[in-house]
Amino acid sequence: MNGAGGQALRRWARDESVLLAFAAAMARRLAGETKNLVIYLHGQLGAGKTTFARGFLRGLGFEGIVKSPTYTLVEPYALADGRMCYHFDLYRLADPEELEFTGARDYFREGSTCLIEWPDRAAGFLPSADLEVELAPHRGGRDISIRAGSGIMQAALDATSDELL
Repeated sequence: MNGAGGQALRRWARDESVLLAFAAAMARRLAGETKNLVIYLHGQLGAGKTTFARGFLRGLGFEGIVKSPTYTLVEPYALADGRMCYHFDLYRLADPEELEFTGARDYFREGSTCLIEWPDRAAGFLPSADLEVELAPHRGGRDISIRAGSGIMQAALDATSDELL
């Protein structure tokens, strides 16, 4: 996980409901910081990446079903404010060039939020992350570590840290 060099925000979510609430609070606080937002989600299988994405989408106001894009590679979500959120799951990506053939570059445009599970599978084809989230099972819950990819996001993360969990 790479970052802008600032301190990582570290939290522990005791269960899924806390992880969902944490991600929703992050979305509400950080989504207004930039017109584009790219978030890399790291962690082993079952670490909670899709749960984090679901909570983040809820925080952006999306009320429909949020499903894992494991087989489709990307699921688009239209938000009430006219923006789009794209949830990628690149676990089944065999070659990074496959992402190029899907037209994925079109998703990284102004006014969109992109949540990307398994970003390492498309190294060289993705824009750099504004935030990198690492999730790991720990003590029956999840350890959460978040690093900013820019100074602007680091300042937003620093300002947010007391509001979360």
